[in-house]
Amino acid sequence: MIERLENNTDIIVAAHRGLKSDYPENTLLAFQKALESEVDMLEFDLRLSKDGVVMVIHDETLERTTNGSGQVSDYTCAELKQLDAGAWFGPVFEGLKIPTFEELCRLIAAYPDVLLNVEIKPSPHAKEAADKAVAMLEAYDYLPRCVFTCFDAEIIAYIYDTYQLKTQGFPAELMSNFVNGPDGTYSKMWAAGISMKLLTPMIVKDFLNMGIKPWCYCPDIDQQVYYALGCGAFLMTCNNPRPAMRIRGQIK
Repeated sequence: MIERLENNTDIIVAAHRGLKSDYPENTLLAFQKALESEVDMLEFDLRLSKDGVVMVIHDETLERTTNGSGQVSDYTCAELKQLDAGAWFGPVFEGLKIPTFEELCRLIAAYPDVLLNVEIKPSPHAKEAADKAVAMLEAYDYLPRCVFTCFDAEIIAYIYDTYQLKTQGFPAELMSNFVNGPDGTYSKMWAAGISMKLLTPMIVKDFLNMGIKPWCYCPDIDQQVYYALGCGAFLMTCNNPRPAMRIRGQIK
């Protein structure tokens, strides 16, 4: 399924951590609302709990998006499930929880056409997180829908070399453990995520010349969407997908 993005010239809209403009990021509610809005792809972040459960949470620490504190990896899944992951965004969202990856997989089952951008967060346990994520995605028969993302080039190489799966990296200056050369990191990347700060027609052209798909994040207003299109970046990972989806509807 992910192969449908080969040589794509249509606008493809991915929801960044779910519909995070309106709901607490990386919660089942944010993902459900993104799916209901008919985005093409979900992007989400994975890291391990202390007892090795794959959890859906962006930060290494708990303070920003929960009422907990400290490292995610210092808490078991059961302990993480006691935390509130919604009230920080607004009182109406109090009671939302950090999802396990399996909970998200179950939610996605009702949306068989949605693609998945699976970001493995850099950590000492990132390879184990990748292994467990791949195993779960295979069990749910979701692997054909997936691209795997990481800011750690070593993890990109690991996923590519071990599983022959499609990966999204980033411009070299944004990645740790980047390897230069013809057999280096870029040779293992199917796509590159380019921030709006770095996005130019030239960087898009450079990635295209390497055979790497130039994607971008996060064009959240009309002007940014039109700029991304002008640069040649057609897959857009958005905090607010509405402008990109509306413009796509106008262009068709």
